[in-house]
Amino acid sequence: MPVTSVVRRGALLCATVSFAALALSGQAIANPLEQTKGKFEDKFRQLEGEEWPTPTDYRNASGAPGYRYWQQKVDYDVKARLDEGKRSVSGTETITYTNNSPDALPYLWLLLDQNNYKHDSISQMAQTVSGDTISLAEVRRAKRMQEWEGGFTIAAIRDAAGNALPYTVVDSLLRIDLGEAVPGNGGETRFTIEWSFPMVENKVVGGRSGYECFTQAGEDGNCIFEGAQWFPRLAVYSDYEGWHNKAFIGSGEFTLEFGDYNVALTVPADHVVSATGVLQNPDSALSAAQRDRLEKAKGATSPVYIVTPAEAVAAEKGKASGEKTWVFAAENVRDFGWASSRKFAWDAMGVKQDYADQPLVMAMSFFPKEARPLWDAYSTKSIAHTIDVYGHFAFPYPYPVAQSVNGPVGGMEYPMITFNGPRPVKDKKTGELTYTERAKYGLIGVVIHEVGHDWFPMIVNSDERQWTWMDEGLNTFLQFQAEKLWDKDFPARRGEPKDIAEYMLSENQVPLMTQSDSVLQFGANGYGKPATALTILRETVLGRELFDRAFREYATRWRFKHPTPYDFFRTMEESSGVDLDWFWRGWFYSTDHVDISLDKVVKARLEPSDADAAAKRRIAERGKEPGSLTASRNTQQTVVERDPSTRDFYDSIDPLDATAKDRKKAKGALEDLTPEERAAREVKDNFYRFTFSNKGGLVMPVILKMDFTDGSSKTARIPAEIWRYNNRKVTWQYVTEKTLAKAELDPLWETADADRSNNVYSGNIEDKTLGIDTRDEATNRMKDSNVKVLPDSLRTYDAPERD
Repeated sequence: MPVTSVVRRGALLCATVSFAALALSGQAIANPLEQTKGKFEDKFRQLEGEEWPTPTDYRNASGAPGYRYWQQKVDYDVKARLDEGKRSVSGTETITYTNNSPDALPYLWLLLDQNNYKHDSISQMAQTVSGDTISLAEVRRAKRMQEWEGGFTIAAIRDAAGNALPYTVVDSLLRIDLGEAVPGNGGETRFTIEWSFPMVENKVVGGRSGYECFTQAGEDGNCIFEGAQWFPRLAVYSDYEGWHNKAFIGSGEFTLEFGDYNVALTVPADHVVSATGVLQNPDSALSAAQRDRLEKAKGATSPVYIVTPAEAVAAEKGKASGEKTWVFAAENVRDFGWASSRKFAWDAMGVKQDYADQPLVMAMSFFPKEARPLWDAYSTKSIAHTIDVYGHFAFPYPYPVAQSVNGPVGGMEYPMITFNGPRPVKDKKTGELTYTERAKYGLIGVVIHEVGHDWFPMIVNSDERQWTWMDEGLNTFLQFQAEKLWDKDFPARRGEPKDIAEYMLSENQVPLMTQSDSVLQFGANGYGKPATALTILRETVLGRELFDRAFREYATRWRFKHPTPYDFFRTMEESSGVDLDWFWRGWFYSTDHVDISLDKVVKARLEPSDADAAAKRRIAERGKEPGSLTASRNTQQTVVERDPSTRDFYDSIDPLDATAKDRKKAKGALEDLTPEERAAREVKDNFYRFTFSNKGGLVMPVILKMDFTDGSSKTARIPAEIWRYNNRKVTWQYVTEKTLAKAELDPLWETADADRSNNVYSGNIEDKTLGIDTRDEATNRMKDSNVKVLPDSLRTYDAPERD
């Protein structure tokens, strides 16, 4: 090893030690990889140590939960009552909080999400408007919010002994100060909260819950109630953030802890209730006929009515005077939702799974007559399809029921229950109900999407308030897969690479790793772009086998746990065996777009080993270039034409002709080659050289389709690493005996390339000869040609010898 190498290694070692020492001392240091010269940008540098947090005992470097991983457990016993006349809900809940963290907790944070309807909430006060027009819907909402105010009223909070606990409300959050800190590593505390809130009229004010009443002319006057974010719930306390106590202001959804629920809902006696969990008192809640139908539905291969449309219509005609309590129990869920109405018809069917823990799932739908005939045709069957597809991509559905409810909420998810909005249209003259193709596919799509949320984030419990894409994006990706498995021509809104290009070109966008409440173009960012990224990752970058295995690994590792993006990224890399930092950096951390241009194609061949043949090719290539325009237009004779004495050897030859030295050198060079080298020297194939430029900034694989004159085609899938030395312009080579007729990038439109006008090469394919040996810098062709100049004249010479 040269001494200089030793010195350099030593210097590098010293530098490394110095950086480590500075880091341990707490001093600020510059990134040792920071570039200060040149324009090179490494799009393939690792995210470890730059963007990703350091692995810990709680979540390790492979993306799996660490051996000391923990999470809290929160159990709820709730008794609640729906006051139909006042459109309000009141209740009492007893919460048992188990602190599995290593920390003693002197206080607890709870979520009061209904408080975003208070007049002085961050959500209401921070709303903005734009433009010079206003819709009538906006006018109605503004007037309603003048006269109506939502939010929780907390009547009391008491500990297990009945003593009042002090508490503080901070916007949509509530802090309870405990008399004694709940100890870590399994410590437990129990307390009770009494509360109430007015339900929001969803069609006027909006939101994720509320009521809808059918009070227009010709309607029955009854209401549908959907309960969500309807009781105080514990905020998450995690190893990576501590208390997740960011207020709910509209976009960032609800991160919660798992636990067991026992919920008693008291509603008008003629209401039918759908809720998270399994009905515990069917004998008192359902008639004998309905219980019998429910039992038969378990073995049915198509939906069976539990509450028939005729029974629902009969219930609509009058209101019962009494009340009835429906009791539901759910284990290991992170939330609880419900819906109640006398308008509900209810159908169900059993869905079988090859899964010992849950071999049968009851798929069930609840809907008013206004939703027929669309809902009875597609809702429950869409649930069954979702269970099948998501079970294949992630893990089998672990809960006993999965439900879809039609009401005022267009699409929202809770464990085992979803709210979905599409309905048929009613003819104003005949009253006949029909539905559009858009409504049909809209219902199927939204049911798949919302039921799919049972996997992400209801089970794979990501932080929705921080990272929208972790639940919406992953779920939209799987929705796209399910839609295409429902019908290959399904008009999917999101997932196709070509459909995201326009968004990725837009100016007002932010990276996917942006916090939910700061996201611009929410649908495209939170749903469309991540779904498309995963489609490309599956179909183009990794391939289905590697992707599907890694995705199942992530889903299985983090079921019933709290993953972060870094756990997802690391798991996908560790399980697939492919370094994907470049992919995460481009798609998740930047707003670059895909635009790869095919700028130039060169057809090159090896220079012939025979010197005269090589010269002939050089002369032919030169002949393709036009001569001097000035010389061609001159009419007078040149000096050389007028005066023969100015002509010498160089005027009698082509400067590209082979010389005797060329012939001797070529012959000697060929003789010096090994048999293998000689075979390579005689290759007659075409060396096609393709020049690509990355105009969008996002490095991606280059997919090149080559069509040849013999009618055959070849598609080369060039990995993204082609850009590692230069992420702006590269040249790639393909060797073939065939003649290229056409070249096209991304022929199947699979990479979200934003500008296809530069994907097909329509220019001339440039011919070029690839030389093997370099020529001498100063060439004396007279000497090399064995020309002998006579001593008495510099202008006469003997003919060159031909060797």
